[in-house]
Amino acid sequence: MAQSITRLARKTSLLLLCDMQEKFRPTIKYFPQIIETSSKLLQACKVLDVPYIVTEQYPKGLGRTVKELDIDDEKPFEKTLFSMCTPDVDSYMKQKNKEFDTAIICGIEAHACVLQTAIDLLSKKRRVYIVADAVSSRSLTDRMYAFDHMRQAGAFITTFESIVLQLTQDAGHPKFKQIQPLIKTSAADTGLLALKNIPAPSS
Repeated sequence: MAQSITRLARKTSLLLLCDMQEKFRPTIKYFPQIIETSSKLLQACKVLDVPYIVTEQYPKGLGRTVKELDIDDEKPFEKTLFSMCTPDVDSYMKQKNKEFDTAIICGIEAHACVLQTAIDLLSKKRRVYIVADAVSSRSLTDRMYAFDHMRQAGAFITTFESIVLQLTQDAGHPKFKQIQPLIKTSAADTGLLALKNIPAPSS
């Protein structure tokens, strides 16, 4: 199911931070790198005035959102559904951005809540961008096939830097100098080359 080819636009986008909670830290592949990349994306979205929403899966058992993510200005939505698209979140999406038609998703797990969030949004005719270097699972096999599933369903699978450059669009943007340090730092190795059987470059 191909999506129409249009530019990613700040005024119609929302960043969705899916279930990046403390209890997942020991088990999610590339967890520190996923959090680092998600944090940079969150910082960029704040600079560019792109709203964001945070969810937590059963926080009583899985803990709260990790401290590395600066979400002090947003209260996470608690849920048990394996999707971010609870009735409360659906309603809040419309409040946060009345022109919302595009979701930028990062978080965990790729094959569970991220996948089902993407499918739910695609079924509502939203455009979906999956930030591959900010999404993971406990199993790299699950992660790989989740990306395939979401791509086949119509989501765009992309990267942090690509998203930020699409949102900024122009080096002449008045806030580009604030964004530039986020994309000039070395990209974290989040295992994507391994999914494609491509050797990682030597440092």
